[in-house]
Amino acid sequence: MTEASEQREPREPDLVDRLLAAVDHLLDVVHDKVLRPIIMAARALAYGLVIVLAAVVFVVVLVIGFIRLLNIYAFNGHEWLSYAVVGAASLIFGLVIWRRRRPLKLRK
Repeated sequence: MTEASEQREPREPDLVDRLLAAVDHLLDVVHDKVLRPIIMAARALAYGLVIVLAAVVFVVVLVIGFIRLLNIYAFNGHEWLSYAVVGAASLIFGLVIWRRRRPLKLRK
C-alpha cells in the first residue's frame, strides 16, 4: 500500500483538463453576464404582470361589491342611482388624477 500511495503524486493537468476548465469558466462568465440579467428581467416582468392583474381583479371586485351594497341598502329598487353614484365617483377620481398630471417637459 505504501508503494501505491507514493506513486500517486500530484500530476500536471493535461490538455483535456485545461480545456474543460476553460470551457467551464467561459460558461460561468456567459451565465453571469448574459443569462442572469435576462432571467432577472423576465422574473420582474412576470411578477409585475401578476401584481397588475391581481390589482385589476381586486378593483373590479370592490366596485361590484360597492354597487351591490348600494343596491341593497341605500337605493333599494333604484339601480340607476347606484350606477350614477359609482359613475360620479369614477369621474371625480379621474378628474383628480388628470389635474395632478404634469406636462412632459416638466417630468424630466
